[in-house]
Amino acid sequence: MDLWTYERRCWEEGKTAVCGVDEAGAGPLAGPVYAAAVILPRELEIPGLNDSKKLTEKKREALFDIIVEQAVAYSIARVEASEIDEIDILNARMKAMQMAIDGLSVTPDHALIDGNRDHGSRYAVTTPHETLVKGDGLSASIAAASILAKVSRDRYAAGKLHEAYPQYRFDKHKGYGTKLHYEMLDQYGPCEAHRVTFLKKWKAGKP
Repeated sequence: MDLWTYERRCWEEGKTAVCGVDEAGAGPLAGPVYAAAVILPRELEIPGLNDSKKLTEKKREALFDIIVEQAVAYSIARVEASEIDEIDILNARMKAMQMAIDGLSVTPDHALIDGNRDHGSRYAVTTPHETLVKGDGLSASIAAASILAKVSRDRYAAGKLHEAYPQYRFDKHKGYGTKLHYEMLDQYGPCEAHRVTFLKKWKAGKP
């Protein structure tokens, strides 16, 4: 699979700075949603670059360092759990992605966005862009962004969240709705890092 097809088409159209954008952590019960935007050097070969979900944690960590080192520009942003509850996860994803784009040290003239959504009811991607379904497996720039977003979020959950709330074992489940996480919720109830609007299933099982 040639991961440069979409970028190449943009360059042929005269767009010079093309960024890939993806988010991570839309589904967990706790913690922020992260997004990353990446502009890579043209046709850069990064062996093993792929959708972050198809890579092992060890491989993602190794690729994270390579991407950060070699990118023309990259930016990582997040929206906290409390704001996710306030504006909903779709708006939070859109806000995080635009924040990541805005944080780039090089202003992109086009963005390749993973997925099929570019706006919610309150927030939207405003940079000129196109959406690509399963773009993290089609575009080198989006694949790079998916790795930066995923690794950043996992590091935060296993680090900061685990340190702040060790009893929940965020180092093990990273906030996702695993059996262990639900067991810890049963034992301790939710903490400030939890997304209240994501706990309906758990609350429904309460007597």
